[in-house]
Amino acid sequence: MIDINIPGFGQQTIEHVVFDYNGTIAKDGVLIKGVKDGIKQFSDKVRFHVITADTFGFVKKQLNGIDCALTIIPEKDQAQSKLDYIQKLGTQHTLCVGNGSNDRMMLKAACIGIAVLQEEGLSCDCLLSSDLVIKHVLDMFGFLNIPQRLIATLRT
Repeated sequence: MIDINIPGFGQQTIEHVVFDYNGTIAKDGVLIKGVKDGIKQFSDKVRFHVITADTFGFVKKQLNGIDCALTIIPEKDQAQSKLDYIQKLGTQHTLCVGNGSNDRMMLKAACIGIAVLQEEGLSCDCLLSSDLVIKHVLDMFGFLNIPQRLIATLRT
């Protein structure tokens, strides 16, 4: 787990990191270079999860050998499915990262919701439901490595 006290935002104990797949840790269904190494670097501190509708059909192959839980959700009610998933984990200890409209509810409910704006874009609903925005998913691993960066961004 990773503990960080963010003035005005509160004490956060992160036990789980939940990623959306397409547009967040993958581009056109292919895992972004560096994500596997980032997960490997921090898998002794937090549990990683990937939740996706698997639009391109590659997710199982792309995540093969990576220490993370994979959940493929149906096409219907994706936002609710993602929210239900993190509620089972415990929203108070779950950091979520996403870019799509179907990520908005989990980002809003998470202890920290991070929207990522990369080549596949960022929905306005997702943006407005997040606590902060990053320009690349690898920046999220920087927060796990140096949690004080979250203080600088989220303190009130």
